[in-house]
Amino acid sequence: MTTPEDGAAFQDPERVRALATAIAQAVRPGKRYRFMEFCGGHTHAIGRYGLAGLLPEAVTLIHGPGCPVCVLPAGRIDAALALAARPEVILCSYGDLFRVPGSARRSMISARAEGADIRMVTSPLQAVTIARDNPQRAVVFFAIGFETTAPASAAAIKASLAAGLTNFHELVCHVLTPPAMAAILAEEATAATDVRPRLDGLIGPGHVALITGMAPFDRFAQSNGRPIAVAGFEPTDLLQAVLALVTLTNEGAARAVNRYTRAVTEAGNTTAQALLNEVFEVKASAEWRGLGMVADSALALRPAYARFDAEKRFPCDLPPPQVNRACRCPDILRGLIAPEDCALFGRSCTPSDPVGACMVSSEGACAAAYAYGGRRAATPLRRPQP
Repeated sequence: MTTPEDGAAFQDPERVRALATAIAQAVRPGKRYRFMEFCGGHTHAIGRYGLAGLLPEAVTLIHGPGCPVCVLPAGRIDAALALAARPEVILCSYGDLFRVPGSARRSMISARAEGADIRMVTSPLQAVTIARDNPQRAVVFFAIGFETTAPASAAAIKASLAAGLTNFHELVCHVLTPPAMAAILAEEATAATDVRPRLDGLIGPGHVALITGMAPFDRFAQSNGRPIAVAGFEPTDLLQAVLALVTLTNEGAARAVNRYTRAVTEAGNTTAQALLNEVFEVKASAEWRGLGMVADSALALRPAYARFDAEKRFPCDLPPPQVNRACRCPDILRGLIAPEDCALFGRSCTPSDPVGACMVSSEGACAAAYAYGGRRAATPLRRPQP
């Protein structure tokens, strides 16, 4: 267990500088290293602590599609809004989804202003409580996120079942990390992505690995021929991961390494895995904002739990979503451009008036670039803001 004193040690400037020096010494002359940090939490930590400014010029960090709010396509927001428009429904959602625009920039916050009963929760179990307290209404939990939040959604299903509730449902939008990583790498073979040089490795999300263990990342590295370093969210965690990736790239090794050993075990959280496997199954394909349809990349309720499926309880046929074509969120999520390369960034798209999901979410790449001063290479090391 990490103590507060230990946590401060992971932000110690001397340790950070020592790791930056080790990375610079490991870099081979004339070689370029391009690593994608998949997780939006990593993107924000890199900006918050100014880590990219400490790296040698040969090392480039590229943000990826690891923000659960950002990768949710507009059609899923439209589906949630359609459910919330039904008078018999109470829609429950995490707060970071409230301002994400669907078609024509409609969001849950605007729908709530128009009278929809949409409630903010911090846990799906709160939605179960709301269902218990409102037996005459149908309560739908907007279940989003990666492997990290999916166990809580599964636990809510089980809690609802144990309580004998018949009015609790979920709009399931949980997605899986390794298939999206593979989709990013698969794009490199197409002419459309010539603008982005080949990635040399990926920084894996530590909170996902905490649930899954290292096995999915081991399989990913072996099948895709790229190293992956699982990292935590402190400065020394991330720099240790970069050092590992530089070393593995130099060796030509394609394997997964764990640089978040104080939290991630080889087997992961087997209790959470069992709960996931009991309640959910892997869908054949699912749509991601930016990535399109990705095979085996999302979860669906197993047939035994189909009665909790909000889309089966309230089927609706929605028109194709209307999106702002000037918004470059899809290209940003694929690492093809930086947030500042979008014509809307900081002009018509800001955190107070966002156009795209990447500017809305607390894990979004545009929100990070806006908060921490734009292009990351120019950012100095600094302590986080209180």
